[in-house]
Amino acid sequence: MSRKSYIFTSESVSEGHPDKVCDRISDAVLDAFIALEPEARVACETFATTNRVVVGGEVGLSDKKLLSKQMGRIDDIVRACIKDIGYEQKKFHHETVEITNLLHEQSAHIAQGVNADGEKEEGAGDQGIMFGYATDETPDLMPAPIQYSHAVLRRLAEVRKSGAEPSLGPDAKSQLSVRYENGFPVGITSIVLSTQHLDASLSSEDIRAIVEPYILETLPTGWVDSSTSWHVNPTGKFVIGGPDGDAGLTGRKIIVDTYGGAAPHGGGAFSGKDPTKVDRSAAYAARYLAKNVVAAGLARKCTIQLSYAIGVSHPLSIYVDTFESGGVDDKEIENAIARSMDLTPRGIRTHLGLNKPIYQRTAAYGHFGRPHEKDGGFSWERTDLISELQRNLS
Repeated sequence: MSRKSYIFTSESVSEGHPDKVCDRISDAVLDAFIALEPEARVACETFATTNRVVVGGEVGLSDKKLLSKQMGRIDDIVRACIKDIGYEQKKFHHETVEITNLLHEQSAHIAQGVNADGEKEEGAGDQGIMFGYATDETPDLMPAPIQYSHAVLRRLAEVRKSGAEPSLGPDAKSQLSVRYENGFPVGITSIVLSTQHLDASLSSEDIRAIVEPYILETLPTGWVDSSTSWHVNPTGKFVIGGPDGDAGLTGRKIIVDTYGGAAPHGGGAFSGKDPTKVDRSAAYAARYLAKNVVAAGLARKCTIQLSYAIGVSHPLSIYVDTFESGGVDDKEIENAIARSMDLTPRGIRTHLGLNKPIYQRTAAYGHFGRPHEKDGGFSWERTDLISELQRNLS
């Protein structure tokens, strides 16, 4: 039997973290291509360091002239991302950063396995395993440590960008240690917050005075008390931040992007990948299914694994673990899932409406646990499969 009382910790990073700058750029490139052609093929990677951004990978549009024209827009896309994040540092500025575009056309050998052709169905863009998870410990059916770590940084970004707290910089990290009793989160034992600041004279104590009210208003009432330990900018000054402080790379924050370590991860990153890549689309589908299982009351928490082979349409396996937290056998849920949703790459993209420019917004503060939006953003957070799952239970 799993432990009921323990402390679990998760971290998040802000949109200005070097790796998240790269995720943002990669997803902005993806959105730009999908906006032109919903079934565009994109696998875009970004590297950022002092005064330099390198964008590379594979892209594809059916119109080759349009593809060539789009390649000329990459610099503008990169600069717009950096400007919106808020970087105007001497050694990383949206106006002066040097950009190298190494994007090229998608490999024909990959395309032949993925593309539908005649009677051949569209295959998965790669082999791999993908996980989805949901738990009833928060209203958004997400693990509390990662959900509130995201919320803290999102709130600090809001007050920074609004001008309410102009001394804060774009680069920041949070970490919350959450105490569980009888399987439910009840309090926070420690708060770690490191944030870039633009005024070099500010001390760690000054930064805590700025951020503490926003942190407290973000966290559940009563979770922070006199026993909670605080570590705000524990190393002291944090003026040099972003890619000037540390190099960034797309896809290096996969645990931050998902469940904060509370659930397994298949290892594949999301950002910069079009939805034919099951690393992304099947992970979204697995979250969608797990969330609907919990929302339907079939279990208090649920992990789902899907597996695929490149060029093969249907998943090789579907695995469910509800941790004995519900009254329905896991095998019955597996069977219900298979009957309730088409889990081929095309089936997932159609069901969740993934061929839309909806990805740049996912690049920071988590891909999961966000409200689904009218234009199709975060469609995998809907809970509209409940009746179908219940109907298909054997």
